[in-house]
Amino acid sequence: MNPFKAIIISAALVLAALPGRAQERKPDEHLPKWEDLAATPQMGWNSWNKFQTNINEELIKATADKMVELGLVDAGYVYLNLDDGWHGDRDEQGFIHEDKEKFPSGLKALGDYLHSKGLKFGIYSDAGLNTCACYAGSQGHEFQDAYRYAQWGVDYLKYDWCFHGTLNPVDAYTLMRSALRKAGRPIFFSMCEWGSSKPWEWAAEVGHSWRTTGDIAAGFFKGKHNWDLGVMEIVERNEPLRKYAGPGHWNDPDMLEVGNGMSVAEDRTHFTLWCMMAAPLILGNDLTNMTDETLAIITNREMIAVDQDPLGIQGLRLLKEGDLQYWFKPLSDGDWAFCIVNVGEEAVSVPVDWIALDFKDGLSGRRTDFGKTNYTVRNLWDASAKPFTTLVKGKGKLRKQMVPATVQVTVGSHDVAAFRLTPVK
Repeated sequence: MNPFKAIIISAALVLAALPGRAQERKPDEHLPKWEDLAATPQMGWNSWNKFQTNINEELIKATADKMVELGLVDAGYVYLNLDDGWHGDRDEQGFIHEDKEKFPSGLKALGDYLHSKGLKFGIYSDAGLNTCACYAGSQGHEFQDAYRYAQWGVDYLKYDWCFHGTLNPVDAYTLMRSALRKAGRPIFFSMCEWGSSKPWEWAAEVGHSWRTTGDIAAGFFKGKHNWDLGVMEIVERNEPLRKYAGPGHWNDPDMLEVGNGMSVAEDRTHFTLWCMMAAPLILGNDLTNMTDETLAIITNREMIAVDQDPLGIQGLRLLKEGDLQYWFKPLSDGDWAFCIVNVGEEAVSVPVDWIALDFKDGLSGRRTDFGKTNYTVRNLWDASAKPFTTLVKGKGKLRKQMVPATVQVTVGSHDVAAFRLTPVK
């Protein structure tokens, strides 16, 4: 045998015997999203709707202080999220830094401050080369950015979809999900892809929530520009997607515009419908300067309980009659949330015939059974209204307390009447 050929064969045999040879190497294991972060829809505050990129350390700390002072943290609003505009430059190694003029103490110190207040720290980036406001995006730096967020103590990432070029959204969002997992710190992953690739069909294993529509604006029927949407426009797009939502993965019809210029009635309807749709409750107003009416809406514990119900089923619009919409949401322990929305320009007094509203929800398998079940009905927006019992077939003492199966409800223009129905044991 040729001596040179023998050396080559011997070397090949030695390499083949090594435990780390190439043909036996395996790829990294599947990196799933962080679990146990979204049993119910997320609640918090985000800087974008009111302040856009005009954010700084002083504003964020003042907002955090108000969230504690006003009882918002106790009500469940635990995430305080910076949106676009916090970014500085990347260093020569590619790591992102905060804007030192806006955040002179640094985002690590800011995160520590928020955590000391009982809050969780949220941040923003983009799957593209740039964010929507043209700051540095995460494309090509996904693992570096995830590592940096973990260093800063970040608990939440809103991940946008501007300047993405030819990126495939499934690949782009899955890559960031893996990066967040690899970084080692549990971080809620809020996908902001605007519903353009129907993420509800594929993103349950990727993110904890996904946007189902374009951006919201503080308009009841229409948006303010050609790129944003009004409250009721968003409702039309989000309501049909209820089967895709549930614990750990939520439809996100965008942040709340309560307190940003609509009427009190419109704000109340907006908040109610987000609760009925099991949507994330992310405030977007100036918490340091708001009215008592706004505070009363966003701290309505009974409406929040509808949104945060552990059953985790998104509500449905059962029917529309002229300007009126009738909504139901199955809740735990056999309860139901029920509301009537009036999109008309005049107040309406409407008879509610419970028997006529009897239905079976195909998604939850639950039936209202108004013909057989008696419910205690509690008004969720009028604390002065006494609960009443809808008794269709009373027994014994209950029969003596029977009230008509039809009740009269008045709903103002652009307003809502909301109730919680609890079966009488």
